[in-house]
Amino acid sequence: MKSSVKVAFLFIVVVAVALLGYRLGLRQTAGPSAVAPAAPSDSAAAAPAKIGSLATPAPSQPNREPLEKALALRDAAKLAEAREALRELLTHSNDAQLVTDTQKALGDVNMQLLLTPAPAPEKVDYVVQPGDSLGRIAKMHNTNIEVIQKVNGLRETIIQPAQRLRVTPTKFAVAVSKSQNTLLVTDDGKFFKLYHCGTGQYSTTPVGTFKITDRIANPPWWKDGQTIPFGSKENVLGKYWLALDIPHYGIHGTWEPETIGRQSSQGCIRLINEDVEELFIILPAGTPVQVTE
Repeated sequence: MKSSVKVAFLFIVVVAVALLGYRLGLRQTAGPSAVAPAAPSDSAAAAPAKIGSLATPAPSQPNREPLEKALALRDAAKLAEAREALRELLTHSNDAQLVTDTQKALGDVNMQLLLTPAPAPEKVDYVVQPGDSLGRIAKMHNTNIEVIQKVNGLRETIIQPAQRLRVTPTKFAVAVSKSQNTLLVTDDGKFFKLYHCGTGQYSTTPVGTFKITDRIANPPWWKDGQTIPFGSKENVLGKYWLALDIPHYGIHGTWEPETIGRQSSQGCIRLINEDVEELFIILPAGTPVQVTE
């Protein structure tokens, strides 16, 4: 009797322990009850995905103050100082519009310095010697008679011994870009003035390095073996012709300004008459001309 009671009691204990262990195992396997995440609020949904990211800054405007200061020097007739300020600005500026405005201002200042009595470091005072002529003096300084006349207020070419003339030696060169239809004049390697031009349609303007061989005002035009005089409606050369050392090619004016900036000529380099007049005055024979694509 006693033994059977003991067996029953042990059986009950074993079953109780087994049940307790089973329940504990279920709790460890399930872990803590999952909680559904709360829906984000409107303010959280609108927050940027990357905290601390910077907004794209607006493009900075170029500093035009140096250009305004250079123009003030020009307006005060301090042309040499204005030129140096504009050259410095042109060297360091990366803004396209500012470069364009600086080039225009510098070109105008360079022309004033060259064609007026305004002082500049490169100008020399020349004393006329017996037997001198304006042509000889111009050739000595690689310039043109017209430049010496303008600077010194001479209406005639007659000069006298011991007369003093202000002369500007130059080292001009020309670079023509067919793709951009521009003509750049440099003096001793420095920017002098930029012009817009027209070049040959179908890329007929030859590429290479040439030089100016002749300068003709009111030029006739030769077409199909015939001479078409200046002033004729069929003469397309405009007011001036600068011949190159390649037959039938040169730099000339035009009566059709709307063709500038395009490949529209029969192969020559054309500019509006006012611009080619400047080139006629300042570029002496022998000036190198480089034409590139």
